[in-house]
Amino acid sequence: MKKLNTSAFRFDGTRPYSSKNTPTLIDPFYRDETDRAHQLDALSDRMDQAQNQMHAHEKYGLVVLFQAMDAGGKDSSIRHVFKGVNPSRFQVASFKKPGKEDLAHDFMWRFWKKLPERGYIGIFNRTYYEEVLALKVHPERLAESSIPEEFMENLNKLWKERYADITNMEDYLHRNGFRVVKFYLHVSKQEQGQRLINRLKDSEKQWKLSDSDLEEREDWDAYMQAYEDAINATATKTCPWYVIPSDDRANQQLIIAHIMAEVLESLPVAFPQRDDKEAKRLIKAIEKQDQ
Repeated sequence: MKKLNTSAFRFDGTRPYSSKNTPTLIDPFYRDETDRAHQLDALSDRMDQAQNQMHAHEKYGLVVLFQAMDAGGKDSSIRHVFKGVNPSRFQVASFKKPGKEDLAHDFMWRFWKKLPERGYIGIFNRTYYEEVLALKVHPERLAESSIPEEFMENLNKLWKERYADITNMEDYLHRNGFRVVKFYLHVSKQEQGQRLINRLKDSEKQWKLSDSDLEEREDWDAYMQAYEDAINATATKTCPWYVIPSDDRANQQLIIAHIMAEVLESLPVAFPQRDDKEAKRLIKAIEKQDQ
């Protein structure tokens, strides 16, 4: 069993990302399910301890972004990777198709509202990157957001400006103590197709699929190019992308957990220290109250 090196999945602008040249399946980092569960529990404990320090320190926060094609494993990864994190210091925001109020504002508005406080982990299940992914594949949808026509005359320019807006926003968050960790769950079309079929065979999951979901699969190549463009345009050393091979869900979750533990433990945080004299004084005060 090989050692897990998280830098192999990191794209920070120093090397280009290519969808076709990046595997969706690699050798597992676990021997069997028991070993995987043991590793995941240990990583969960590390994450929880590091998050407790971050919360007590009150200077840093974490924004974790999950992007993937449908059935890529976003929900299951969030559920399993973060299972041991204190739920009172952890929040998940899921973003669907924007509503009327969302479309009346700038494209980042609804995402700003869901950013976490210092000391918290905030998860975005689908993100503002949809604005340069789904809309790039379906540019006709831009008309729904009432963007002035002058800004839609040159779509190539519009996408470049949005990449710049996103990069500037993420740099801004980093400079304010919020680390941004971006996961793209890279799944093959064949694996995705099998997962969709399995959903349709499960009466409790059939509701998740519709004809429109199948229509999106027709644009698979266009989506892969859109992801490639977005990752290469927005991967930086301070706010990198992690492209996770996702045909094996168990391996996927283990890799994500390793990255999250490393990121949390890399923060320069610590529990606030109270001097011994003050602690002893408070102990005496409590004991006096209980007499």
